[in-house]
Amino acid sequence: MRREKTNYIIQSVSHALDVLEQFTGEQDELGVTELSKRLKLHKNNVFRLLATLESRGYIEQNKSSESYRLGIRCLQVGQNYVSQMGLLKQAQPIIEGLSSTAGETAFVAILRKATVIQLAAVEPERPIRLRAGVGETLPLHCTASGKVHLAHVPSAELQENYLSKSLSRYTGQTVTDRIALETHLRTVAELGYALEVGEHIEDVNAIAVPIRDYTRNVVGSLALSGPAHRMNGQRLESDLVALMRQAGRDLSSRLGYEAQKQ
Repeated sequence: MRREKTNYIIQSVSHALDVLEQFTGEQDELGVTELSKRLKLHKNNVFRLLATLESRGYIEQNKSSESYRLGIRCLQVGQNYVSQMGLLKQAQPIIEGLSSTAGETAFVAILRKATVIQLAAVEPERPIRLRAGVGETLPLHCTASGKVHLAHVPSAELQENYLSKSLSRYTGQTVTDRIALETHLRTVAELGYALEVGEHIEDVNAIAVPIRDYTRNVVGSLALSGPAHRMNGQRLESDLVALMRQAGRDLSSRLGYEAQKQ
């Protein structure tokens, strides 16, 4: 017999969430005493909960008033939810249209630590096609999606978190020199798209564009990939760049992004 999920609730976690939920638009700063009264918890328990949440960035203390308020991590988690759930919903018709028009595999990916993860994909109805590995992780430095994300990471963060280790070689086309990669990423940022020409998997090419939301930040990448004999250099430049740029604009617009007027 299955037990109710309420039987598995961890009281301390529940109390921590109760603390977070006390901070509203009307009451954005609260002290230990006020929280203790509201939650009917001992002050020492409240202080320990606050200290834990503060250590993880979910709570921060106003040094002048010694009261507490929500930390930046709450905003980041909320943005992740909005971005991912909104992204998947809005991306599906876009990648379906892309795959149908181009006859190749279209997918959406997001940046997670030192990789990109494919969230959703659509394969074309043709015998030879690239398999859609939803949930798979891809390297950053040698894939079109990865390079799109790296191209929009601040320089200091790029050096510290993404280029501090050696770059793995996957094929003879993989760029493993950090300086050469940085130069290439600047070009990607300027052009607004990234190409992958047999750099991760031999005889597989791809093109990707950034996806932005209402914050104007890059929240994902939109990519099209397929066999090199179909997605050759001529087709990439003559047909697919324009197609992908438009698809990227359409998806970003669905997420609330408004391009700056020239």
